[in-house]
Amino acid sequence: MVSITRTLEDCLTALVADGQSPGRYAVAFSGGIDSTVLLHALCRIEASIPIVAIHVDHQLCEESAAWERHCRAFAASLGVEYIVRQADMTEASGMGPEAAARAARYRIFAQVMQENDWLLSAHHASDQAETLLLNLFRGSGPAGLSAIGKSRPFAKGRLVRPLLGVSKERIKAYAKQAKLSWVEDPSNRENRFDRNFLRNEIVPRLESRWPALVGRLTRSAELAGEANDLLGDLAQADLQMAGDVQRLEISALVQLTPARQRNLLRYAVRRLGLPPPPATRLAQIVDELMGARDDAQPLVKWRGAEARRYRGKIYLLAAGEPRTNDAPAELLREGGRIDLDCGLGSLSLATSGRTGIAPEAIKSGLNIRFRIGGESIRPIGREHTHKLKKLLQDAAVVPWMRARIPLLFAADKLVAVADLWIADEFSAEKGYQICWKGRPAIT
Repeated sequence: MVSITRTLEDCLTALVADGQSPGRYAVAFSGGIDSTVLLHALCRIEASIPIVAIHVDHQLCEESAAWERHCRAFAASLGVEYIVRQADMTEASGMGPEAAARAARYRIFAQVMQENDWLLSAHHASDQAETLLLNLFRGSGPAGLSAIGKSRPFAKGRLVRPLLGVSKERIKAYAKQAKLSWVEDPSNRENRFDRNFLRNEIVPRLESRWPALVGRLTRSAELAGEANDLLGDLAQADLQMAGDVQRLEISALVQLTPARQRNLLRYAVRRLGLPPPPATRLAQIVDELMGARDDAQPLVKWRGAEARRYRGKIYLLAAGEPRTNDAPAELLREGGRIDLDCGLGSLSLATSGRTGIAPEAIKSGLNIRFRIGGESIRPIGREHTHKLKKLLQDAAVVPWMRARIPLLFAADKLVAVADLWIADEFSAEKGYQICWKGRPAIT
């Protein structure tokens, strides 16, 4: 047990030494052998930082309720907080079953995480090797071939995979020595899933010929990761001339070689947390958007994201339309936050010493809606009421964002237009300001 606990402790200590520090450790706890060993080992080495086990019930098989009970009991035996959430698989429609389940899990993890939480995942060396092979078969570049990263920003904190250097055999040995029990998912034997086919059929045959396969593939992933880091450094240097990740100046892009153009676009998409564009879509961005007329507004879409050209810039953003105004109302209240969909970030209220929204206006909460046309407002400091359409045009808000700007209403009265304008009739000294975190580029 010492080897895994030491590996885990060394990894977490190194990350803290880099200037990062967790508020809590949130373990992605499926109940399988890998996450069971991770949670058990973490409890052996950590006494000062709170630990919480997060279990996602996908409700895809009859045993899921029994697995949840097992996970709850195991967490209780270790004295750690336990959170369970049921996954809504309908939100991942159009994906394959593996991708849909993964998307559902990480969506829940993001919702549950608190500020500065570290989400710990039990990915190990064999997972790393399998991911590299899968990405190789998909035609991935250096980012995909670097496979699974050890640490990256995620939601309100970080996603950390501290067992990437640990073999499956060491995990099994730890579980046996500690006399742990875990759940066995029968779907892991179903070779219709790509990863299972690799794990059950292909990798064992490769290992019979090359016994050190997993270690070598892990080393290849590390080297690809170094190459990808260098490409990231190059993209960062190019970005300094091209603007920011949400909007790239075409005049700067055309000065780069085609390879550096594509590298910068991939980097910007990744920084924004958007799905990577297929090679065909990346070529369209370069050819059709960059080569379009100055007055054209072409659009390139791929699953979950889109690129637009407008006034000499390429804009990268999440695809989709915000919820309709007849959706169930979510009320924004003091101390609360509402996460918007379609990559629109989140809204919250903050007290300030400046003129803002009067406390009386938010007593019953503010309802969030989007433009349907005809809205008007008299902003603070203006003598006349203005049509919202005209205000947005005068503020040079890009056309596609004018229907995505969140509007805040008290009953049927327009109180504020995101963090842009507050209605004078609802204002007061030392009032509330709208904080729009994660705001996409609107100009």
